[in-house]
Amino acid sequence: MLTRDEFIRRFSSGVHLLDGATGTELWKAGMPRNVCPEQWILEHPQPLLALQQAYASAGSEIIYAPTFRAQPLALSKWNLAEKTESINRELVALSRKAAPGCLVAGDITTMHGCIDPGQEDGPRQMKAAYLRQMEALIAAGADLLVAETLMDSAEALAVLELAKGPDVPAVMVSFTCRNADYLWSGETVAEAFEAVEKAGAAAIGVNCVAASDELPDFIAKVRARTALPVICKPNAGIPSNGKYPVGKACFASILLDCVKSGAVLVGGCCGTTPEYIRLIREYLDSRHPDNPAGIDTRRHP
Repeated sequence: MLTRDEFIRRFSSGVHLLDGATGTELWKAGMPRNVCPEQWILEHPQPLLALQQAYASAGSEIIYAPTFRAQPLALSKWNLAEKTESINRELVALSRKAAPGCLVAGDITTMHGCIDPGQEDGPRQMKAAYLRQMEALIAAGADLLVAETLMDSAEALAVLELAKGPDVPAVMVSFTCRNADYLWSGETVAEAFEAVEKAGAAAIGVNCVAASDELPDFIAKVRARTALPVICKPNAGIPSNGKYPVGKACFASILLDCVKSGAVLVGGCCGTTPEYIRLIREYLDSRHPDNPAGIDTRRHP
């Protein structure tokens, strides 16, 4: 387990690779779209094991366990809420088996679609669901937690409020945004990031946003607002008819520009593959003949 201070010391300098997409890759491997992903993975572990092994081989240092919606409110749709603890435990164990040399992050996500945050009992339900999943992930031995694809600061602050005490690992927080200025909730990015840093996040940034020419400028604004490690984990563009338009070379070039703008924890979200991560690693290590950044930012030991 990494504490917040340990995480910040380890990941504040150099450039460190996260993994790439899980869901879009499992769909390609045969996972139907109308199933509980967590249950399907446990019933068909080999595609997940192969995918995470490929990310580890490509250079990922942190692997996200496939626990994205493994909290009781989401699992109740599939009549699986009572299995929250066992599902999280088994999924963390799968990621540990797939990538024994990597850190395993217990993955937590937005509650949108599970509760109405405007309801009087909404905040209590949200905290109770997050707490149950977080306790399960910590008991399962996750090295850290990542609260990702969040749509408003209330979600992040609920997770961070629960992540107090000596036995709770570091929490990375990343939002998905409407644009460079606003979260999907309508809150400003600046206000949300400031609140999350004050609440004790170990790293902050964005995921599930489009890799685009504008992204490096956005990352530079984030970097200017925080001393924490900055996360950049975008999609391979905006999908059209289920296809993501940004190829691996263009994606790697954009990510390296984001590195020059201050991102230190970089990877991919929807539409990316292990080859995207591998190419970023090659660019960072200056092994690729088309290294667009012209920099050597090899990770620190």
